[in-house]
Amino acid sequence: MRVPQVVIVGRPNVGKSSLLNWLAGKRISIVDDTAGVTRDRITYLMEEEGRFFELVDTGGIGIVDCDNLTKQVEQQIEIAIESADLVLFVVDTRSGILPLDEEVAKRLRYIDKPIVCVANKADHDAIDCQADEFYKLGRGKLVRVSTLQNRNKDELLHMILERLPKPDDLEESPEEPIMKVAICGRRNTGKSTFVNTLARAERVIVSEVAGTTRDSIDVRFELDGKTFMAIDTPGLRRNRSVRTDIDFYSTHRAQRSIRRADVVLLFFDCKQRLSKVDKQLCKYIADNYRPCIFVVNKWDLLYGQMPTERWVDYLRDNFPTMWHVPIAFVTGQTGKNVKALLNHAQMLYKQSLERVSTAQLNKLIRAAMERHPPAMHGSMRPKIYFGTQVGTQPPTIVLMCNEPKAFQPAYRRYLLSILRDHLSFGEVPIKLYLQKRRSTVGKPEDPDLSMTDETVADADELLALGESLDPEAELLTDEFETFDEE
Repeated sequence: MRVPQVVIVGRPNVGKSSLLNWLAGKRISIVDDTAGVTRDRITYLMEEEGRFFELVDTGGIGIVDCDNLTKQVEQQIEIAIESADLVLFVVDTRSGILPLDEEVAKRLRYIDKPIVCVANKADHDAIDCQADEFYKLGRGKLVRVSTLQNRNKDELLHMILERLPKPDDLEESPEEPIMKVAICGRRNTGKSTFVNTLARAERVIVSEVAGTTRDSIDVRFELDGKTFMAIDTPGLRRNRSVRTDIDFYSTHRAQRSIRRADVVLLFFDCKQRLSKVDKQLCKYIADNYRPCIFVVNKWDLLYGQMPTERWVDYLRDNFPTMWHVPIAFVTGQTGKNVKALLNHAQMLYKQSLERVSTAQLNKLIRAAMERHPPAMHGSMRPKIYFGTQVGTQPPTIVLMCNEPKAFQPAYRRYLLSILRDHLSFGEVPIKLYLQKRRSTVGKPEDPDLSMTDETVADADELLALGESLDPEAELLTDEFETFDEE
């Protein structure tokens, strides 16, 4: 059985996005006093009393979009209403009935679905009576709430659960998507078109207008019988160009989507030069250790005119610290190479979950140090006693040594390249820590990189206590600062 949908509709600025955030208990939709911020459908999977349902936020009915996207916004609202199992018709208690409220009620009049009229902004008992006039609209049971003052949330949730379709006896909790894929990039690189291709539907608005997508949008889709989550993100712009609250929150949502993704697809337009925004995005992905694929989109525009090797060399030259990242050439509009791209993304996701045995890791490190010993640090010879993998997503390795500062950055990069070349997670970020081994008075050092129960406990204890680890300079972030802006 599919997950029922609860769709939130109403005129602009009645608090639809605030209502979704309030019910979800977290910030999902952008909330701003500017009318028309929400354009696409914003969804959130909720669980209440053992029932799962999707909350769907929509744009304001009747808004005249400043970028001439009114038709597309209305289309998204229509699709949401058609797929709804329950409609929350949101009105403003303080403003009373306005002509647009009557227009929304008229639009819902022929909808054969349960409707709850949610009188928002009823901040205290004294103004509850003002909400009575909404009975004139004749659209469903009336409930007075205040997202600001947290009033009557339980009552509203109870009404929602009462009016949802009855679950089948065999209904089970929906499985979480196997993999979350964030589609990011600067503006007009074809991200939303790509998402619509994945969903095989007009799931998000596509327009030539820069900045059409303002929020991160989760879209579930299936491929070869498996469920995935595509996260369409707003196109980023240069920091100095972020001037409005909407731009600020859009940037924040895009960054949050990168942090919660399992794999990030970084989109480039094949006919556009790289810019500082691309460099900043790449750095943010690297700083958060997210598996990434560089996606050169709209390749049909250059097919036969330029060999792919030129773009590969161009990306490698501009992102020298991301040489391990795969590169894909796709046409999002037609779906060319999209399946191969997603198959590779699945491979990266599996790599990020890989674990290497302690014996294999120590054998590899010992061979690397014998072939290329570290340089002397003053009168000290740098030593690594043992290594162990302590985490996944990303693969995290701790090397216990006599003095972390004795290992030069070049040697750290050498160790990291050895790990990439010989282990099963060579295409994903690796966290590599050099940690000074605790003093073991009266106990011999372990020069042959063998692993004991005691040293495993030491490494686990260090991470559990959150002690300061001396990190390997795996990202070399200073190289990102030398990029010239377009």
